[in-house]
Amino acid sequence: MDARHRETLLARIEDGSAVVGIIGLGYVGLPLALAFVEKGFSVFGFDVDPEKVAKLERGEPYIKHLDGGRVQAAAATGRLRATTDFSRLGEPDVILICVPTPLTPQREPDMRYVDQSAWQISRSLRAGQLVVLESTTYPGTTDERVRHILESGDRRGAAAGSSGAGGVSSTGVTTQGLRCGVDYFLAFSPEREDPGNKNYGTTNTPKVVGGVDEASGDLAQALYDRIISKTVRVSSARAAEAAKLTENIFRAVNIALVNELKIVYDKMGIDVWEVLDAAETKPFGFMRFNPGPGWGGHCIPLDPFYLSWKAREYGVSTKFIELAGDVNVRMPEYVIEKLQNALNQRGEPVKGSKILILGLAYKKDIDDPRESPAFEIIDLLLKLGADVSYHDPHIPVAPPMRSWPGLPAMRSVGISGGALAAYQAVVIITDHSAIQYERLLAEARLIIDTRGVLRGPFQNVVQA
Repeated sequence: MDARHRETLLARIEDGSAVVGIIGLGYVGLPLALAFVEKGFSVFGFDVDPEKVAKLERGEPYIKHLDGGRVQAAAATGRLRATTDFSRLGEPDVILICVPTPLTPQREPDMRYVDQSAWQISRSLRAGQLVVLESTTYPGTTDERVRHILESGDRRGAAAGSSGAGGVSSTGVTTQGLRCGVDYFLAFSPEREDPGNKNYGTTNTPKVVGGVDEASGDLAQALYDRIISKTVRVSSARAAEAAKLTENIFRAVNIALVNELKIVYDKMGIDVWEVLDAAETKPFGFMRFNPGPGWGGHCIPLDPFYLSWKAREYGVSTKFIELAGDVNVRMPEYVIEKLQNALNQRGEPVKGSKILILGLAYKKDIDDPRESPAFEIIDLLLKLGADVSYHDPHIPVAPPMRSWPGLPAMRSVGISGGALAAYQAVVIITDHSAIQYERLLAEARLIIDTRGVLRGPFQNVVQA
């Protein structure tokens, strides 16, 4: 086998002269870009959002939980560039794909962003390039779907909203005559970003790496070894894809368990938070998960359905995973039921009532609203005729959401100066630390607490 391209790229990675391209400059791509720049690499960022690109070029941060000083420092080095011009994808030596992998309305993988990225790369793919997919997805995406698009250059495989496994090129050679594992290289290394985590970030969280072939895996591992404290090499891209799904399915199943327990214990008159506090004292054999108003974030609400969808190709039914999905998907309705019952006891209907949603982010103290259950709860309340507002100190303007395209434009409202008393009910969705909960307790008429923040009993608090 001709190893010239592998050795040349490996040398460039090891001496730091390799140019790293990153497609998608969001919650995954931007931290990666900063990490590479801080280790001396030149980074070329690609994004479809011109505003994001312009801010990055000026050194302006646009993700709140990231240290803005890091963005400014990276831009000042001159090694961080950004563009909306995807025709320049032939310039980097390494291309990392960090784009969303959402679900269709039918809860099937929506691969349009991965497909489009692969197709854009295929147009200028050259010898000596390494392509790494970081987006969470089903096993087989990298070596079947992405490789097929890279080698065929077939834009039909990148049609918006397309789904399905695709297929590997029958020749194993790109339209440019490049061979995977010899001339160009392909791997999967799942992102493990946890926005707002103060202990673990991009560089000190172990990185799983799996290549489509051995040479691709070697190069991907060498690349991440330069910026990550520990890399975990697995045998294939499929094993790496499955590892990421397993991590998130583990969380999804356990969240579903405590959500179901919350409903059961509520019927029994038992405080689920007291139960969890007690169970957590066991020093072995128990790992705590907390219930909530549903699931949220960029992975947990999506990843279980990716594996379930792929498993059907093999004639396997993932009943356990799908049951967990059903429980978690239903939680916003449970919150609405608790709100309706509480208002009914006060002789007030939901229709026409002023309801304040407290927290739009999917978890506390961050500005990330992706797949937050708050949007589903707002949508349900609007359909019931409620007058809905929200307050979130980290999200001043509610962004448009793919899963809820019909929601009206909303801005965070103030809650000082006695404003809380104007609402028939306040629903705590996100337990941000900046909220003055004692004042909330004193001023709000009715509080629906989905996070166990106000551990009563209090006359104006209903746990949900």
